[in-house]
Amino acid sequence: MIRNTAASWGSLARAFHWVLGIAIIGMLAYGWWMNHVPARADKFFYRSIHADIGYLVLLLTVLRLVWRGVNPTPALPAEMPSWQRIAARVSHGALYAVTLLVAMLGWAHSGARAQDYSSFFGLFHVPQITSPDKAAADAFEDRHIFFAYVLLALIVLHLAAVAFHHFVKRDRVAARMVGTGAADQAGLST
Repeated sequence: MIRNTAASWGSLARAFHWVLGIAIIGMLAYGWWMNHVPARADKFFYRSIHADIGYLVLLLTVLRLVWRGVNPTPALPAEMPSWQRIAARVSHGALYAVTLLVAMLGWAHSGARAQDYSSFFGLFHVPQITSPDKAAADAFEDRHIFFAYVLLALIVLHLAAVAFHHFVKRDRVAARMVGTGAADQAGLST
């Protein structure tokens, strides 16, 4: 099924989750590598690829939020304490917000550079949201990197919660995003 139900995530929500999860973790690793390699002539190329994938992450995150807005969110187990429900909502909201913030700061950094990263894989130019300004470019880059580390911390927290639900609680919350038939059929009571 493509749409979500009250008991499980649909195939499109799962696809958004896994594609974005892999892309974001890949971008964090690539960004770290890119900033820790010695300065070289082709550094612009690596940063340009990072920006191109960043534009895709931003677009997919917006599409994912729209899809989530028009679909029901699967219910959490009825026996889950209210503090865990609140923590789940807050942490998921933070993941979305910081992902958007990191992508927007990267986009702002691109436009503030004298030589921007607007060429999208050489196919067309992405309109830039800032104008060239060296001091602004440096500030956007610093904030982009800082919030990338915040995003990494949120991802670690998310993975810890997944492990807790899967290995300790065994409540099938994590299995719903994997798409195992047992999780879909079990349906979680509300």
